[in-house]
Amino acid sequence: MTVFWIICAVLLLIAIPFIAVPLWRGTVNSNTVARDAANLEILRDQITEMDVDLKNGLLSADLHEQGQRELQSRVLEEVGDTTEVEAPRSPYKKLSIGLSVLLPVLAIGLYTQVGNLNAFSDRVAHGGTSGVGAVHGSAAIAALEQKVEANPTDGESLLLLARAYMEAERFGDSAKAYGQLTNYVSDEAWVWADYADALAMAQGQSLRGKPTDLINKALSIDADSMKALALAGSAAMERGDFAAAIKHWERLRSLLPSESEDAKMIESGLAEARQMLSHIKGGKAPMALEQIAPPAQAASVTGGKERITGKVMLGDSLKGKFSPDDTVFVLARAAEGPKMPLAILRKQVRDLPITFELDDSMAMQPQMKLSAFDKVVVVARISKSGTAMPETGDAQGMSQPLRPGAKGVNLKIDQIVQ
Repeated sequence: MTVFWIICAVLLLIAIPFIAVPLWRGTVNSNTVARDAANLEILRDQITEMDVDLKNGLLSADLHEQGQRELQSRVLEEVGDTTEVEAPRSPYKKLSIGLSVLLPVLAIGLYTQVGNLNAFSDRVAHGGTSGVGAVHGSAAIAALEQKVEANPTDGESLLLLARAYMEAERFGDSAKAYGQLTNYVSDEAWVWADYADALAMAQGQSLRGKPTDLINKALSIDADSMKALALAGSAAMERGDFAAAIKHWERLRSLLPSESEDAKMIESGLAEARQMLSHIKGGKAPMALEQIAPPAQAASVTGGKERITGKVMLGDSLKGKFSPDDTVFVLARAAEGPKMPLAILRKQVRDLPITFELDDSMAMQPQMKLSAFDKVVVVARISKSGTAMPETGDAQGMSQPLRPGAKGVNLKIDQIVQ
């Protein structure tokens, strides 16, 4: 941020002279001197002509003398007072001084009103931008790969490559690139947070294990790293530590503008975490999804453009390993942010393959709907216990991030939760 203000100051110092100097040097426009000079030149020419005529005998001495007197009289009449008058001072000098003072004040005032004072802060979440442009296309990725291969210590190219992999949904490659980047940029919290995000996506959007360690590393560098706090809260929710989730998200909320969309999203996550925690403190088990999601046959699907449709199948390697009575949850959740389901459907293993529809009518809370998010992930999970949180031995499959309204989403349950 300091560099940004230094650049602004330098630009102002360059701009002010272009405005102030011309005003300071300006003079009052006057054509009096130029007009008098022209008149004198004309009179001199006439005197010269009279002298020539006298010499050539075309003009008598008396007429020559009379003509000179007339010309001298005209000089006095037309030129007037020839005493030197002090040149008028520029009336714009005060204006130039005033503008030199006001310009920086107005520029700073305007920026505080329409700009973002935290735009260059190290504490801003660097989810997809940090001043380095995005890279798209396989050709661009290939060029970056060659550049990194030629110079593995080129941090900027490594960062571009890691983000390009994320855009291309090559999450494993992105995590590997971020891991390499931390060898050269180890003191930036956002690098570790981005690394955790990529690794979580690579392992099925789970923040358990190493991604949590990376998040803790980011917070040890900057306790107010926004992305790290968001991920830390999500990781705590995933492992059922609702008190920790509340702690991280409350700190994150204090750093966000109160009326921003991000703050509202965090508020929703906090409400979910508090609800879960209240069940535990009240001597109740964490709320089970079957308590929240109605059976499919009882759900009234009345959604609109946000509706997501698709099919869930059981992978061949898992057939026969679950009871027909085990619960199958099909749910949509935000691709980034709280993991609270936005829409949820409940069936049983015996119903597989399942054709599903998810829409706003299946929301658990009015403010947490499919239509409120740009990108979501659809998850299909077989839960032996039927509880809200994934447990070891459950099986799941999930989609890549997609937009609400997606059609024909195919999911295969083929991963065992570790």
